[in-house]
Parts: sequence; structure tokens; C-alpha cells
Amino acid sequence: MRKVVIHKPGSYERLTIEEHPDLAPGPGEVLIDVAAIGVNYADCVTRMGLYASAKHYVGYPITPGFEVAGSVRACGQGVTDLAPGARVMAITRFNAYATQLLVPRQQVFALPGRLSLEQAAGFSGIALTAWFGLFELAHPRARETILVHSAAGGVGSMLVQLGKIADCRVIAVVGAAHKVDAAQALGADAVIDKSNRDLWTEAERLAPDGYDIILDANGIATLGQSYQHLAPVGRLVVYGFHSMLPKTGGLPGKLKLAWHYWRTPRFSPFSLTTRNRSVLGFNLSFLFDRTALMSAGLQQLLQWLDEGRLGMPPVTSYPFEQVARAQRDLESGQTVGKLILVCN
Repeated sequence: MRKVVIHKPGSYERLTIEEHPDLAPGPGEVLIDVAAIGVNYADCVTRMGLYASAKHYVGYPITPGFEVAGSVRACGQGVTDLAPGARVMAITRFNAYATQLLVPRQQVFALPGRLSLEQAAGFSGIALTAWFGLFELAHPRARETILVHSAAGGVGSMLVQLGKIADCRVIAVVGAAHKVDAAQALGADAVIDKSNRDLWTEAERLAPDGYDIILDANGIATLGQSYQHLAPVGRLVVYGFHSMLPKTGGLPGKLKLAWHYWRTPRFSPFSLTTRNRSVLGFNLSFLFDRTALMSAGLQQLLQWLDEGRLGMPPVTSYPFEQVARAQRDLESGQTVGKLILVCN
């Protein structure tokens, strides 16, 4: 088997592809021959050495990645409902950037009929992140107004669709003109292109009384204003800090990172209570021990997918050997939809 190994945090040259012995499943495990791998921004942050759960659960060396699609190669003792050759997708806490993957049975799901292998490889991570942030934390109510930052990306594209499933009015924010059509196609009621309009002036025009829910993975660039633009009883869901990290070069400067950290808004309990607003944060990679919750969420998402109410955003594929290029493109902020590594 081949896998990407990061021996030491750093830039793209740290993404080394190595050959390792083939794997064998233990009791309750499934061995997957991986055909396609989802690329997520968390993988880039893992490479930089800044991803908290990577340090907490694994350390370095580490193989990044959270989601794959492929076929069952073998099953361990006790796994009787999957046969070799079955087409599946799986979620995993790291180790996905590999041509073989071992995962517990409960983290493996039949390949949805509506998705190709490449689409399925990128579905579970972004869909579960969006589902947890919106439904488990923010609890949307019909006819509420939602603002989704980074709406043309992987998680953002799912948030727009889930917001419409929840019967809410969804305002999508994108960072370039070529992303507007993608956000509109997802069902957004309005799209703000912040590359040619002032984001918050337009946001106020579209929702003068504020937003019931704002979902923000940008961090310092928008976090403070996101909080200020909540309506009474509004909920701000934070699931990333993209703007603190570089769009080029692959590695943040320590002084600049420290400066961004100290400038990041802190939310006082007095402000939360007197202004009647909430700030909620999460990281999906810390929730893998909540297997019943994760499984229930994915089953609901797959049902919406089967009903045609939820779809995958556009997919851009890269050969497995071009893992560095895929991460570089993702960090640029210019991509639309989901990036996938394809194994030969």
C-alpha cells in the first residue's frame, strides 16, 4: 500500500508518499481498497502542525485525511454484513490519505446510488460538519434567516442546502465572482460577492434586523462582525479560522499567527447574556467517539440525498501523487466545491 506521511509539520514538501506493508483487519474492522479521498482544509492545518486533534490523538508522523470511498477488500471477525468487493464510503479520524484504510464497521456506509466514487469520497466529512453545526448546535426554525460564509466551498455548499431543507432564508457569502453561480445553484436566496461589494453593508441591507444564525469558519476576518450582526437570540456557529492561515506559501509565520491569535474576538459572558446572543464552536474530529450521533446524522443526510433534496457540489479531482497541488489549490481560496484525490 501507499500512503502520505507527514513526519514533521511544515509546507507542501512534508507530504511524502511512502510504501508500507498491506493491512489486515482485526475484529470488527473493515479493510478498504481506497479509490478516492476527500481533501479538507483540516488536512492542510494538520500538515502545518496546527490541528489540535492531530496532536491530541496521533502526533507526528501522521497520515492526514478523514473520508474515502472504495471497495471492501476484507472484513475482520464479527463483520458479517459486508462482502469483499462491496462499494462503500467511510469516515475516519486521520489515515485517509492512503490506498488502503482500516476502519471500524460502524464508520463504513454503502455507496449511495446517486454518487460516483469520487463524489462519495467527499460527501461524509463536509455533510456531517454542516449537519452538526446547523442542526445539533444552531437548531434552525422555519423562516429564520441564515448567513453562510464561504458558501461555495465544501462545508458551505452543504450549509446552504441544509438551510433550505430547514425552510430558512439563506444568504450566501462568496469571495470571488466565479463562485456566485455555484452558490445560486445550491438554492441560496441571495448571494453576496465580497470581492466587489462591502460584505456587511450588503448583509445589513438583506437582513436589517440581523441574522438568526451565522456560520463562520473564517476566524478573525469576519468573526467580530458576524457576532455584531446577530439578531436577538441569534446563534453564531464557529468551526474554523481560515483567515488566520496563509493562502500561499503553505506555512504561517509565527509572529503573524500570534498577532492574529491576540486579535481574535473574545466573547464575554456579560455580552452574551445582556445582548441575548450565543456563540457555539465545534470540531468534528473530536466527535468520533460519539458513534451513535455520527451514524444518525449521516443516515439522515443520506436519506435527504436519496430524496434528491441534497446534492454534492462540483468535484475537482487530482491524482494521488498530486496531493501537494491539491492542498495548495484549496488554500488559495479560489476553488469551488470539493477537491478529491484519485488513487490509481
